[in-house]
Amino acid sequence: MISLAELGHAPESLTRFTSDFFGQSGALSKLRDFEFRPEQQQMAVAVARALEEGRPLVIEAGTGVGKSLAYLAPSARLALDEGRKAVISTHTINLQEQLIGKDIPLLQSVIGEPLRALLLKGRRNYLCPLRLQIAMSGGPELFTTSELEELKLIWEWGEKTKDGTLSDLDFTPSPRVWSQVCSESHACTPKRCAGSGRCFYQEARKRIADAHILVVNHTLFFTLLNGQSEFNESGEGFLFAKDFLIFDEAHTLEQVAARQLGLSLSQTGMKFDLHRLFNPRNKKGLFQLTGDSEGRRLTMALLDEIDEFFDRVEGNCRWGDYGREFRVRDAEFVEDTLGSGLIEVSRRARAISELADESTKAELGELARRLADCRAGLATFLDQRDDGLVYWVEKSERESLSLNAAPVNVAELLRPVFFDRDRPCVFTSATLGVGERDLGYFRKRVGAGEVEAIRIGSPFDYEKQMTIHLVKSMPDPTARDYEAALAKWIRHFVRKSGGRAFVLFTSYKLMQRISTELDDFFRTEKIRLLVQGGGTPRNLLIEDFKDDETSVLFGTDSFWTGVDVPGKALSNVIITRLPFAVPDHPLTQARLEYIEELGGNSFMDYSVPEAILKLRQGVGRLIRSSEDRGLVVILDNRVLTKRYGKVFLEAMPEAPVIVEE
Repeated sequence: MISLAELGHAPESLTRFTSDFFGQSGALSKLRDFEFRPEQQQMAVAVARALEEGRPLVIEAGTGVGKSLAYLAPSARLALDEGRKAVISTHTINLQEQLIGKDIPLLQSVIGEPLRALLLKGRRNYLCPLRLQIAMSGGPELFTTSELEELKLIWEWGEKTKDGTLSDLDFTPSPRVWSQVCSESHACTPKRCAGSGRCFYQEARKRIADAHILVVNHTLFFTLLNGQSEFNESGEGFLFAKDFLIFDEAHTLEQVAARQLGLSLSQTGMKFDLHRLFNPRNKKGLFQLTGDSEGRRLTMALLDEIDEFFDRVEGNCRWGDYGREFRVRDAEFVEDTLGSGLIEVSRRARAISELADESTKAELGELARRLADCRAGLATFLDQRDDGLVYWVEKSERESLSLNAAPVNVAELLRPVFFDRDRPCVFTSATLGVGERDLGYFRKRVGAGEVEAIRIGSPFDYEKQMTIHLVKSMPDPTARDYEAALAKWIRHFVRKSGGRAFVLFTSYKLMQRISTELDDFFRTEKIRLLVQGGGTPRNLLIEDFKDDETSVLFGTDSFWTGVDVPGKALSNVIITRLPFAVPDHPLTQARLEYIEELGGNSFMDYSVPEAILKLRQGVGRLIRSSEDRGLVVILDNRVLTKRYGKVFLEAMPEAPVIVEE
């Protein structure tokens, strides 16, 4: 290990420490696989300066910069020196696991000081032994025989697990059973659970208090932000007192924030909570446990009213050919027949809780609160009380309906949280810009208009490592002969690379048709074709692709981002169509309308930049290391025929462009 003296660390200057740390002869250079990257040093110094000065920063760092270490090193140093917490928020599980399992241990080996890091999960991931004990004592009044068997298995697991979270459980419990035994704020409290030393969430809270670095995902970050008082009594930080924030994979910030700052009320969710009170089918629930016949009667009536209400909702929706969302533009588009029932059952649960024992009282009180929240959300949706929200009904794959609302302009909501006060927060990703140097599009979308923005290029030599291929003769994507030409050119470029290709689609149905048409081709060429949606999970598809180095993978939306396949297995990325978002989702529609209302051009101001970001992410799958070589193929002639095509090409890496006839 390297001591602080060897580092020549000056606590008063985080920027100086960071510059030295990433220098050619700095502490990091002692690692066996060290490679000096000036881009990494530049990013790290920029992050350190922002943290030291207590201000926000937006920074794009191209693939290969090593941005994780670039923000971790100054964050760790500040956390160790000043006793503040670094909150690292990411979008994908893969990056969380990389930070916890690889990058932070590597950093600790260099710094030579105890660096406590924790991957923080939502509290409902943790088993609460006290709630498990209470559930077991509830017996047949609360659970069916099969559910009691699950409880016994969870009990046995709980006796030996050290982690105590769902990911450590070797089977998937039913949602109803897990909801009765997981940590929840109403029942799993420091006063009730912490003293035993066996509550997994309360023990996690102790490790949280002791941690220098906490890794969360974006969804959990906003959930914790909404319930900030749980950890941050002073209100001076984001989640914890005087903490600072690194928001990696920040290109997803707007979409995640819109969902988390809105509302969603589902038919199944309402019924799930009511079934915890009383399920008419199996005669189980808290009202059964307490012997409350009036509560059972009110619950059964409300369950019927929920089904009738959502039947009327569906009857008023016009779904279109393929859509699963219907935008609601008028207040009270259906009559509110649920509000009074939700209030009655909520009141009854609260009244009965006053007569129950302490554990049952807490459970009934929490369900009463949830039903009251449903009532408030229902009123917000049906009355359309907030002009800044867009409202829609959504149908799930299982045909269950939900009522949703989301802010059209999250910038106004995010600005006071992140940017109006001088608090250190860094927003970074490999793809934030759409060709502009000041990252103006991203900054405008998230409310960071006046924040410093830095764009750092990739250390990869794209001029030598990749070529971009365009096909002039490709028909327009709306033309009849587009699919035939698409199949023809996919065959051509797959042969050119000997397989080893990602073929990225924007339409699942088109992907299925093309995969069927090319099935014989791949058999003849003896190339294995992997297609998303065939029942194999995404992570296993990627592993199969890596293992079979000549295979070809057809994928849609989720394969455009977050996939890392360095080496020979991937040497060809084929983009079948420019990834314009179809403006059929209500939130997208509302954003386009909002831009037009302000006098902007929704196509150039939103649709094109969003498509450029998605295209950059797709192209970014190809070159993942300095040894990689390959080609990117764009089979959409609009990059050559449309005026905006030039904007797409200018946003691509600086690599040779080859136009094929």
